[in-house]
Amino acid sequence: MASYRLAAMLLIAACIVIISVGMLPNAEGWTVSEDGLLKLSPSLPEYQVTEEKAADGFRLFEINFTSQNERIAGLLLIPDEANDSPVPGIVLLPGAGVTKEAEHKLAEHLASLGYASLTLDQRNLGAIDPQGDLRKFLDGQEPVEHEMVNDAMLAAEVLRDLREIDSEKIVYMGESNGARFAIISGALDPKCRGVVAVSTCGFGIEDAVSSGALKDTEMIRFYRSIDPETYLGLLPPRKLVMIHSRNDTVISCQDAERTFSRASEPKAMYLVGCSQHGYCQQMQQALKEELAKMTG
Repeated sequence: MASYRLAAMLLIAACIVIISVGMLPNAEGWTVSEDGLLKLSPSLPEYQVTEEKAADGFRLFEINFTSQNERIAGLLLIPDEANDSPVPGIVLLPGAGVTKEAEHKLAEHLASLGYASLTLDQRNLGAIDPQGDLRKFLDGQEPVEHEMVNDAMLAAEVLRDLREIDSEKIVYMGESNGARFAIISGALDPKCRGVVAVSTCGFGIEDAVSSGALKDTEMIRFYRSIDPETYLGLLPPRKLVMIHSRNDTVISCQDAERTFSRASEPKAMYLVGCSQHGYCQQMQQALKEELAKMTG
């Protein structure tokens, strides 16, 4: 199976023939710098909270808010201890094709550790269309992947607005493709405490640039804007934690290690032996320890 990085480079090579045009800042407040950094100005959105149920140890709510003209739905899980004092909050981004409900087991585990979480149903359930987004970018329209970063950052603002959440202790966490958006969102959100990225890697766009596979300046700017590796330098002094399985057959351990090597301190990487892609029980101890460090 081709790695995610190799697949990305093949996709880039196939798109070279697209004619590029300049992109100016648009009215919705998003721009991409000359070196490919996405710039957003998210502010607290109007949101609605509906209590779904109370269970042993936590309360579950549904949250809806509008981001870039689309309604975003999320599940908010708040541990009971938040009734006594505010708890840290986590923006939780599932992998591609995974619903917020399917991520509920991980959210429950986070609640057992004392963390509230807001899990999103991402646009297209986290699936991406780089070619379609490139066409939008070249036409001066906002790419969906940029909108998804905005969605995650607005979710963090919602968490900060809730009385049960400690607004100064917000972490971004994601699995697989969701972890890519977690890295970008966390890097662009100077108020967050750090990022936990599970089973993920960057796209390695700089490898394609340095090899000459990608030459068009506007295409380079776009692909950099969606590559988590572009944003690694913005994270410090916040910490990046990557957790990966040595046996992952979807995103190779080697690709994850390559991305990790390009991040600056503070950072930590944990390799476990489970045989699945995404979060597994063997990752629990590393997650517990690193979240405590980030929010302590």
